[in-house]
Amino acid sequence: MINFENCEIGNIIIHNVGNKYEGGELVLSETCFLPEDPDVLALLKNYFLSSFKKDAFYNFYPYEEEFMNNPVYAAANTIFNDNTGFYEQSVRIAEQLFEQSNNPNIKAGELYVVYFRNCNVEEGVCDAIGIFKSETKDTFLKIVMNQNTYQLESESGINIKKLDKACLIFNIRPEEGYKVSILDKTNSKEAIYWTTDFLGLQPANDSYFQTANYLNLCKDFVKDIYNKENDVPRADQIDMLNRSLNFFKEAEVFSEDRFKEEVVHEPEVIQAFENFKKQYEQDKEIPLSASFPVSDFAVKDEKKYFRHVLKLDKNFHIYIHGQRKYIEKGYDTARDMNYYKLYFRDEE
Repeated sequence: MINFENCEIGNIIIHNVGNKYEGGELVLSETCFLPEDPDVLALLKNYFLSSFKKDAFYNFYPYEEEFMNNPVYAAANTIFNDNTGFYEQSVRIAEQLFEQSNNPNIKAGELYVVYFRNCNVEEGVCDAIGIFKSETKDTFLKIVMNQNTYQLESESGINIKKLDKACLIFNIRPEEGYKVSILDKTNSKEAIYWTTDFLGLQPANDSYFQTANYLNLCKDFVKDIYNKENDVPRADQIDMLNRSLNFFKEAEVFSEDRFKEEVVHEPEVIQAFENFKKQYEQDKEIPLSASFPVSDFAVKDEKKYFRHVLKLDKNFHIYIHGQRKYIEKGYDTARDMNYYKLYFRDEE
């Protein structure tokens, strides 16, 4: 987990990055600044850092096998090695973002480059560089006194509770591409522009990465193999998904052997799962470990993609969250229809 309680802002600069595709411009500030008002600094710190809560991290990837060929990595590396280059490297970062803002769907906005001290991460206390972009403007009402009468005026500004795009580069393991955390509240196409095109990041092979991908493997296995086409009833498919998810919810450390024994069960299904996993790893170029710490954030994020609904014609939707033994399928010859029998103790 990241702790920003003792973190301090050391330097800030703001540039304006237009949409290059539409003829926008890059407008650079001439100097850095640091507000003297501690209340303003506290607001800025909360605005920049409060949304970083997940344990999902990224690394910069090397361009042509060299990290220093990655413009944002090179800028961050230079700043960490010599703080006096903060302004020049912020310009380099802004120029890189402007070059990648070459699509009609990309919004213009302010780019903030911020230097932080005393960030507490799992590896210890370190400095960090924040890169933030605000694109969404809100309209605010301001109360003013005019000739002894209160009146209202509107102003356009930044909502400090909304952060559009953000990146935190921690001065940890530069030889591996640093430890990086990102946020992007926009759509997936813009996420590619921010994460891949501009920053040049790839997911770190950590507990979040392993947990999220193994859960995705389980979901795809049920969808592609453990399915109706292979004579697996929908209720059994949902049961497999529920057991997979519950296994990860309850485990602090994932064990593949225990997962196969407790969740997959039958030898022929275990064999099918192992074959599917090999193909999954090959197709996605993702090596999945047999043991790793479980990320609660990854479980929470992946949970929303697990479907628990049993749809019966257009009459009923049954949400199955409990054990398979409490639902029984049968066939009524008089009606020439299938039915489900549900067992429960309390009705709400």
